[in-house]
This record gives sequence, structure tokens and C-alpha cells, in this order.
Amino acid sequence: MYASGLAQSKTIYVLMRSAKQYREKVCRVIEMPTPAEIENLIKPLYPPWVPRTIEIPNIRLDQFLTDAARKRPDVVATSYFGFDLTYKQLDEIANRIANVLIKLGIKKGDTVASHFTNTPTFVATYYGVLRAGAVNTLISPLFKGMEIKYQLNDSDAKAYINWEGFDQVAEPILGQTGVKIRIKSSMAPWISPNPLEGDLLDPENKVLWLEDLIRTVPATQPAMTINPKEDLACLQYTGGTTGLPRAAMLTHFNLVANVHQLKVWAGDAFEDGKEVMLTALPLYHIYAQTVCMNWGIILGAKQVFVSNPREVEELIEAIEHHKVTIFPGVSALYNLINNYKGIEQHDLKSIKFCLSGAGPLPIEIQSKFEKLTGAKLREGYGLTEASPVTHANRTDISWPGFIGLPLANTQIRIINPVDQRSDLPIGQVGELCIAGPQVMKGYYKRPDETRNSLVDINRDGIKWLFTGDLAELDTRGLTRIRDRAKNMIKVKGHSVFPAEVEDYFFQNPDILDVAIVGVKEEDGGEKVMAFIVLKPDAKGKVKNQDIINWAKTNMAGFKVPKMITFLDEIPKGTAGKTLHRILREGKTELD
Repeated sequence: MYASGLAQSKTIYVLMRSAKQYREKVCRVIEMPTPAEIENLIKPLYPPWVPRTIEIPNIRLDQFLTDAARKRPDVVATSYFGFDLTYKQLDEIANRIANVLIKLGIKKGDTVASHFTNTPTFVATYYGVLRAGAVNTLISPLFKGMEIKYQLNDSDAKAYINWEGFDQVAEPILGQTGVKIRIKSSMAPWISPNPLEGDLLDPENKVLWLEDLIRTVPATQPAMTINPKEDLACLQYTGGTTGLPRAAMLTHFNLVANVHQLKVWAGDAFEDGKEVMLTALPLYHIYAQTVCMNWGIILGAKQVFVSNPREVEELIEAIEHHKVTIFPGVSALYNLINNYKGIEQHDLKSIKFCLSGAGPLPIEIQSKFEKLTGAKLREGYGLTEASPVTHANRTDISWPGFIGLPLANTQIRIINPVDQRSDLPIGQVGELCIAGPQVMKGYYKRPDETRNSLVDINRDGIKWLFTGDLAELDTRGLTRIRDRAKNMIKVKGHSVFPAEVEDYFFQNPDILDVAIVGVKEEDGGEKVMAFIVLKPDAKGKVKNQDIINWAKTNMAGFKVPKMITFLDEIPKGTAGKTLHRILREGKTELD
């Protein structure tokens, strides 16, 4: 008995000592979370199929399309209003576009601007530019003359390729740019059995049509030497929410790395050559380029294009008709589907997986969409300067309210935004910093801004990207984005994060959409203002005071809006991000 009791006592002592050592270890991590300690904290959270470090192939980005055409020549690559292109056809058209550009005088490293909506033309031109050794810059379909002129000049674009529908906004300003080559596209089907007679590449020709030009050159890939880690694939412009837009220099390796990180993260969730990708996000945006286009190609998926995702009927019809299995999006898109009248009568059960980015995913939207479709809807996080994805929730586990875990080869730290050097304790809000192979080379022609954004914090050769986002790590190692630093509202010494307050409001059964902004007060402080879109059956019934009373019951007083404005629609960019700046600047007109 005595021996048994002694053994039991020793066991208890060992367990207590182990627990004490574990607590001490965790406490050290909480107090002093260096990148290495953060790694130790988060490693147990990864699924077995996601190693923390993977080998990134040192290949050019357009190799994705080469491989897809070789492995799956007859699989449909793109589908657009009944017109399908196989991977073999898409590959050959990209080669032809590359040969056209080279024949017209485009040299390695030149910038080529493309101006399209979501179409096969976009994909073929994007990859054709890469095969010519040139650099893509993509222009938003929403841009007007001055915005187009700025991007063409800032990117030093030598060529401009556009859908003819954009002629009216582009032609008046092209003479004020450095563009030497102008090519238009009707976006009509390209495949023709009979090549055109004559040479349409005469530089005196005032109008060069892409559909004609590609039939005058071979469909073989031109010889071009690319250094993936140094040569740029894309000058990707940021949203320009403050000041003029700036271009992130993304190399071939940056973009290849991000796609391989996503491929490893997904594991065996998808079948090669069997998936259907819904490309409803705008392809000029880096989110759609990587998660829809490039990831879709490496998966051998059929990409179904939707030009205007706000046309919910078109979105739903595309899902049903094509049996979409992967649907990358933003919370606004999923919310539109959730609240579409009669949505229960539509069959959306083909969807297996959705990744939500470009802003927070409110829990109410996530749970309702998953119940409606049976799909897994997971929140991720990224930014243009990181190609863009850096974090994602596991495919098999969701942590609502968190952006999840860093992708393979991606390191994170939470830095004191004041000194931009010291790491903050677990649970404290600071600036999220990222290091990894997907992080940009820098900002084009902006060395000072590059130095401010890519910082060798410890002087050990590792450049950390300062994201401008306020975030915190919890004791498990999960990352939560609190808000953009510039969106944070200071109310009598309290920090109010609009994303948090918006998430609360989405739980109000009368509210369809909401945006929270800070309004300056005479004393120099700020007050909270809410812009709200009511659900149809609540319009005319729910008043400002009803909203304020509800907020007072559900959140701290300093977070409760002091002003309520009802709108028919919250202004959003084409990527689905709420345009808080527009709301702040237009406050007086909206009152």
C-alpha cells in the first residue's frame, strides 16, 4: 500500500511539475512572443497535411498554364456565356498574344496594361504578356479617364490592350501617356480555321484588333529567359484609399509561391481536373488573380466567369448551371445570396468550399450561408503586397472571427505601432507584420515607401511587411484582425474597431448591411456613426432610435453610434470592400 501510494505521489508530482513547466513556457510566450515562440505556439494547430515549411518551385508563373495544357489539353479551362476554351486552346492563344506583342516591339521588362472585365480574353492576355517577358498591370473596369491616365503613366506602360467598350473613357487620354502600342478587342471567339491574309502589324495602322492579330502569328511559345525571383510578373495597384495608388512589384516567384501555399493548405480537398471555379471576383484585383485564376489553373479547374456579381440572378444561375464547386468571394457576395428572395428554391449544394477575403466575415453571414449550401465557408486574410494570401482557417475547422493560421513558409508578429520595433504581448493589439516568399519586392518607383513598409526589424536580413492592419494573437495562437489602423475610432480614450461593431450589427435581424465610421467632434475626439441598409420588410418601420436602443443593449456605451443614416446601399469597391473613406467624406451630404 505504502509503495503504491508513493508511486502515485511521484506521478502526481511529475504531472504537477510538467504542468508548471508548461504554464511557465506559455507565460514566457505571452510575455515575450518572438517569431520563434509564436511558431511553437501555433504549430499544434495545423492539420497533418500542412507542414510549416514547403519547397517552392523556382519557376515562372506562366508555367502553370503550360503544365495544365500538357496534362489536360481537352479539359475546359474557361466558360463564358456558352463559349468554352480548353486548356490547349487557352495555351495557344496566350502564345499568339505573346508573339504579337514581341513583333510589335515589346521588350522584356516592358509594362503592358490590360483593361477587361472577367472574360477569357483577360486570362489569355495576362499569360500572353508573361510569355512575352513583359509585366502586367491591370486596370479596373470602373476607372474613368484620369484614373486610367494615372496608372498608364505611373506604370510606364508601353502597350494598352482593352475591350472596345472602354474606348469612350480611354481614347481621350491615351495621347497624354507613354503608350506606344494600342490594341483593341471585341472579346469575340478567337478560334478560326483560316488565318487572315496580309500583315496587320503595320505600325501605321490606326486600329489593331487582337482577334485579327493573333491569327497572323504562330501558336508556339516564344523563347524568353525569366528569372522568377527577380523578374516582375505584375505591377499590382493598391486600392488608393489614402493618397494616389501605388504599384506593388510582384515577381513570378511571389505569385507562384502563393498558389503553392494555397495548394498545400487545401490538401486533398479538391480533385485535379474535376473542380469548377466560380470567378465572380474582379480579375484585375490580386485576390481573384491568385485565388480564382492562378489557383484554378494549377487545379485544372473549369473557370466560370461572372462579370457583375451584384447581379445575383446571374450569380445563382452560374452556380446551378455549371455545378460550381469552389466559390472564392467576399462577405458581401455571400450576404447577397443569403438574402435573395426565394433562395431556398435554388440548388446550391454543388458548392464544396468558399474562401472569404478582402474584409471580415461576420459570423451570421457565415453560418447562414453554410446552412443554405452545405459548403464550408472559411475566412482568410491577405493584402496586395503579399500576392495576396497570408492566412486562412483550416479547411476542416473554422474559428469564427479569426483569420486563422499563417500559410506555409509565412511568419507573423504583432509589433508596437509606436516604435515599430518591439513585439507586443499575446492579447494586445498592434500592427500585423508578415514575412514570407509571397511578400512583394517593393513599391514601383517609391523607394521611401518601400523602406517604410518592408523593414528589417532585427537586422537579420528578414524583411517584415507592415500591413497597416491592427491585429492580436490569442493564447491559442490564432490571429484576429481588429481593423485597419486608419479606420480605428478614438472615443474618449477608448479604441473602437468598426469591423467589430459591424459584426454585432449583422446579428440584428432587421439589418441587411452596415458600415461604421468615425466622425470628428469639435473637441478633437470622435463619435461613432452607422450607415445602415435595412432589410425590405423593416424599411419604414425601424427608426433611428430603435437601432440605437438595440445597440445600447448589446454593446458598450462608447461603441454605440451617436448618428444613424439609412442608405439603400453601402458603397463598396469592386472587390467587395466597404469604402469607409467615401462615407466619411460624404457624411454631411448623407445627413
